[in-house]
Amino acid sequence: MRFQTALLLTFAAACTVPAFGQDQVNSKPVRRGISIGDYPNVSGIRLNYRDHALGDVHGANITIWTPYDGEMGGTVTGLALGLPATGAGSIHGIAAGVFGVGAEKDITGIGLAGVGIGAGGRLKGIAIGGVGIGAGGRLEGIAIGGVGAGVGGDAHGILLGGIGAGVGGNLRGAAAGFIGVGAGGNVHGLMLGGVGTGAGGTLNGIAVGGIGVGAGGDSRGVLFGGVGAGVGGDFTGIAMGGVGVGAGGNAQGLLVGGVGAGVGGDFKGIGVGGVGLGTGGTMRGLMIGGLGLGAGSSIDGIAIAGLGIGAPTIRKFALASFIGANRMQGLMVAPIMARLEKGGSMHGVSVSSINAMRGQQTGLTIGLINYARELDGMQIGIINIARNASVKFLPIVNYHRK
Repeated sequence: MRFQTALLLTFAAACTVPAFGQDQVNSKPVRRGISIGDYPNVSGIRLNYRDHALGDVHGANITIWTPYDGEMGGTVTGLALGLPATGAGSIHGIAAGVFGVGAEKDITGIGLAGVGIGAGGRLKGIAIGGVGIGAGGRLEGIAIGGVGAGVGGDAHGILLGGIGAGVGGNLRGAAAGFIGVGAGGNVHGLMLGGVGTGAGGTLNGIAVGGIGVGAGGDSRGVLFGGVGAGVGGDFTGIAMGGVGVGAGGNAQGLLVGGVGAGVGGDFKGIGVGGVGLGTGGTMRGLMIGGLGLGAGSSIDGIAIAGLGIGAPTIRKFALASFIGANRMQGLMVAPIMARLEKGGSMHGVSVSSINAMRGQQTGLTIGLINYARELDGMQIGIINIARNASVKFLPIVNYHRK
């Protein structure tokens, strides 16, 4: 009993040794074996309540609490164990704490904590925190936080947060969060967010958000948002949004929007909008709009809409109740009206109840009423009007060559 009491008193006294200056710490010789108290340099097992000025520990550093404020220094190579918490300047090996583990600089190896793990610098290896994981620098490896996981710099690896995961810089790998996932820079890999997913820069890979997905720059890959998906720059790949899909630049691939899909520049591929599909530039490929399709420059390919299709130029094939353009080339099918704007040109075939060719018609129109300001071809319908023909009005068939 007296021996145990003496041992406890010795341990308590050793734990109250005054702090050493950094030069004093470095000058202390290495103590080998088992060291009890705040001795800085140890090769073996070091036991201490709370560190003042840790030096270099090769082996195991076991503490009850984290270092005093402003005293988180030194390096542990081997095992850093907190019962319940511990910390050091840098930890290389295994960092574990019932509550938490912290490092002023880097943690390299394996980190396990019931509450959280934090590194002011780089986190390299595998780290799991019951509540959260954080690194002020970069991540290289796997970081899992029961609530959240965050990295201030770049992340190369896997980042998982029960609620959210965030990367201040670039992400190369995978990140997932039940609520949301975000990266301030570029993303190469996989992002999964229960509510939302976002990248401040380019996004190359797969991104899924229960509500929305967005990228501030260009994107290549697959984007899926339960409500919407948007890209600030160019997009190449597959993008789907329950309500809408949009790209601020050019887009190439497959775009599907439950309500609508829009592209600020040119689009090439397959585009589907439950209500409408529109581009600021040229639209090429297969385009389907529940109500309408529109392009600021031209539509080139197969265009189908329930109500209307409009563009300065429409080429190949268009099917809608109303079709309007300055230039038409190919086959136009409009159950209600096909309208060529004044001064425009039509080359091909137009089938509609009313064909209003207010410019030059070169080809064939079939309908109930056919009108051409300048006819160079044939009209078939009940009423056929050609302003430039010698006989301007004829029933059934009208034929005129310039």
